[in-house]
Amino acid sequence: MLQVLSRASPRLSYRLAGWLAGDSQIATILSVIGGGLFGYLGILVGLNAAKEFGGSPALGALAGILILNPASATITLFGEELLPGRGGLIGVLLAAIFIALVERRVRRFVPQSLDIIVTPTIALLITGIITYLVFMPLGGFISDVITKGLTSILDFGGVVAGFILGATFLPLVVTGLHQGLTPIHLELINSIGDDPLLPILAMGGAGQVGAAFAIYFKTKKKRLKRAIGGALPSGMLGIGEPLIFGVTLPLGRPFITACLGAGVGGAFQAAFNIATVAIGVSGLPLAFIVNAGEVLLYLAGLLIAYAAGFIFTYLFGFKDEMAGEFE
Repeated sequence: MLQVLSRASPRLSYRLAGWLAGDSQIATILSVIGGGLFGYLGILVGLNAAKEFGGSPALGALAGILILNPASATITLFGEELLPGRGGLIGVLLAAIFIALVERRVRRFVPQSLDIIVTPTIALLITGIITYLVFMPLGGFISDVITKGLTSILDFGGVVAGFILGATFLPLVVTGLHQGLTPIHLELINSIGDDPLLPILAMGGAGQVGAAFAIYFKTKKKRLKRAIGGALPSGMLGIGEPLIFGVTLPLGRPFITACLGAGVGGAFQAAFNIATVAIGVSGLPLAFIVNAGEVLLYLAGLLIAYAAGFIFTYLFGFKDEMAGEFE
């Protein structure tokens, strides 16, 4: 069945996305929009990073431009020409944080009457030199380690790596640490052209949806049914926090069985090397940014995670006595 699905999915998914194919002006417009967003995202990242560290947003944006500027290719250091964009968003973060710190320290010694001219100039000059000498090579090295490390793990570990990554994502969501993965997703897209990690991690929400369905069908408590019914639509659309904090985590064991279901879905996504071309919310909407020939396979993995989360929870994860607080 999986082989038939694998052979059929490219043809069917291309038909589904046919309105975007070829030299269509709609396809061209969307490509320009998407390309501009990811091509110059470093400017927005620099702006917000500098703001968070107490610097001027405009200087943070300039730090991003330092990394992205095509003219940096004319600079030769240590016998090699600089590669524009080298270091990616990690380099941008380093440069933006640095320029914010420099700005704050320089401002202490500059008279207020000269601050508007002198402080930004000194901060930009120091940051520019350090960026091209240190941050771009260092950011590039870190980016290479992250992207090559993750792709090697997925290539070597295969379905096992997919299971582990899928099964451990929900605990990250509980702690809020999943937000720190955004630069990694963006760096994967920037470095290899797509993101094989996001579809695997998206199975975390799918396993939880399956677990919630199992609890809904098994419980007799009306309050619990209402809580699940209100949170399921958002869970299927990739927003899992209502189900996590309102249903599975308070019950305890269903949270674990949801993670196991997510692992099964993650193993499927890893087995077929499903990847996205952008970042977005998980669940059903993620299908719109999956590589065109892999859309049906992604949806199949989503259904498998639903089913696995349902089965694990229905058989092992939930008894109605556990829902005493929902009386």
